[in-house]
Amino acid sequence: MVEDAAETPLRIVLAKIGFDGHDRGLRVVARILRDAGCEVIYLGLRQTTDNIVAVAEQEDADAIGLSMHNAGHMTLAPKMVEALRAADMDIPVVVGGIIPDDDIEPLRQAGVAAILGPGASAEEVGRTVRDVVNARA
Repeated sequence: MVEDAAETPLRIVLAKIGFDGHDRGLRVVARILRDAGCEVIYLGLRQTTDNIVAVAEQEDADAIGLSMHNAGHMTLAPKMVEALRAADMDIPVVVGGIIPDDDIEPLRQAGVAAILGPGASAEEVGRTVRDVVNARA
């Protein structure tokens, strides 16, 4: 479970930045988070950082989840973190997808709150999202 029944459900924006057309994993994560009691704002494919920031602000999001499968994670994930900072928004960014081990620490240093690899369990996804949101509270 991602949240306690007495709490307001976590609001999570899920999106793919850029031109990557692979969204199956993101749809699976959306279902996992919905089943765990989160409110999921699913933006889907071909989103821009500006659009994600605008939606996160409008929806009062607790976290942003990005799916990366096109090797753009070292450019696009830090760009998302920078866009949130420029908007003066303190919302954790969780990146999921195929991320080489050598890129994990640089992504963390760039401000990515957590990285989930292929095959992450539903429990791991829920726990990770809860933990990054609680760390900002």
